[in-house]
Amino acid sequence: MKVLVTGASGLLGGAVAAAVRDAGHDVRTFQRRPSAVDGVTDHLGSVTDRDAVVEAVDGQDAVVHLAAKVSLTGSPRDFETINVEGTAGLLEASRRDGVRRFVFVSSPSVAHAGASIVGDDALPASPAHARGDYARTKAIAERLALSADSEALRVVAVRPHLVWGPGDTQLVERIVERARSGRLPLLDHGAALIDSTYVDNAASGIAAALERAEAVHGNSYVITNGEPRTVADLMAGICAAAGVPAPRLRVPASLARVAGSAVEALWRVRPGVDEPPMTRFLAEQLSTAHWFDQRRTQHDLQWTPTVSVDEGLRRLGDWYRASAR
Repeated sequence: MKVLVTGASGLLGGAVAAAVRDAGHDVRTFQRRPSAVDGVTDHLGSVTDRDAVVEAVDGQDAVVHLAAKVSLTGSPRDFETINVEGTAGLLEASRRDGVRRFVFVSSPSVAHAGASIVGDDALPASPAHARGDYARTKAIAERLALSADSEALRVVAVRPHLVWGPGDTQLVERIVERARSGRLPLLDHGAALIDSTYVDNAASGIAAALERAEAVHGNSYVITNGEPRTVADLMAGICAAAGVPAPRLRVPASLARVAGSAVEALWRVRPGVDEPPMTRFLAEQLSTAHWFDQRRTQHDLQWTPTVSVDEGLRRLGDWYRASAR
């Protein structure tokens, strides 16, 4: 197939473009800067530019849509423009151009209302209950994508959970930098059990959804390694790989949630240059269990993860040591 992959300049998007390429497809990427993925054709532009979207979709058989505004804070309008309107424009162009398969890369946060998730499957996306503008707009976009599912355009939504790996600036780098400076707390005892996904597994799962779209369209799937670890264990593993001290500071989760709400309010008035140190959503994520039943995902997508958490941490450590030379 001719496959358009949006957002391929990011860690996961680049890995997905490579995985789809390795499956034998002709890959075109679409994002604002070069993807740096060998063997693909870059088409530069923004999902907010309808003309650029139409040009990018032209002649494609399938679309894998990862491009999004991913942040804990920011202008609500920016989230709406990129995550919702960008997805709507891509769906419209796909329908008009006869695209047959559309994989929407979502997030488990679209169904997270603040309580623990213990062995659930992919629950319905809920914009009304989602925490923060990112989760809310991704929930709207996922519902929009699935509402476009038809025999002509087969749509699948995939929700990779806590993706990490070498070169990750969203999760790993922030953990490492805050641990290095002594600003990385554990909420309560860090005992909440959480799933995560090594980047290669997330990419192969998304590529599997593309291959299986004819059979599984209309559905949402959560993708994880299927190896829940406590927050403390996962953070300690990442810190050890990077050669920085594991977090020892402990903060009550209730206090972190209150502080996170206050920080969010302050950031709306005077946003900082980086992500805020704490938000209510982040406090909830670090203090509640969220791990998922993977049986339906693995059965329907005919997919299993191939890189364990321990192997991923070993690769992460190798990457940090190589980067230090």
